[in-house]
Amino acid sequence: MNAEKSLYERLGGYDAISAVVNNLIPRLVADEQLGRFWAHRGNDGLEREKQLLIDFLAHSSGGPMYYTGRGMKLTHFGMQISVTDWDRFIQHLQSTLAAFDLSECETDDVISFIQSTKNEIVEL
Repeated sequence: MNAEKSLYERLGGYDAISAVVNNLIPRLVADEQLGRFWAHRGNDGLEREKQLLIDFLAHSSGGPMYYTGRGMKLTHFGMQISVTDWDRFIQHLQSTLAAFDLSECETDDVISFIQSTKNEIVEL
């Protein structure tokens, strides 16, 4: 029964979350609107960011990882992320999840969770 399993388990665990992040981040970096957030990041910084995102998502979805990064508000403070940026990000996330043929239920759960972080990330 899916209701008894954590989202982490339903998504396929660490490897599946890692694959999603490794598909999503290049989409964001290449985006003409969102790419500015990574314009001056080196490869090491980008790889560290990917790992933090994997750990955050794995931990937040019920996995055994311990997230050691900062909170969403502190991490994104001063980046001037707009509602338009957020909506664009969500479009890329939906495209990424679709590329992995994630079921509608799991897709909705992932999007709902990510949407729950919006107020901590978007600067109105």
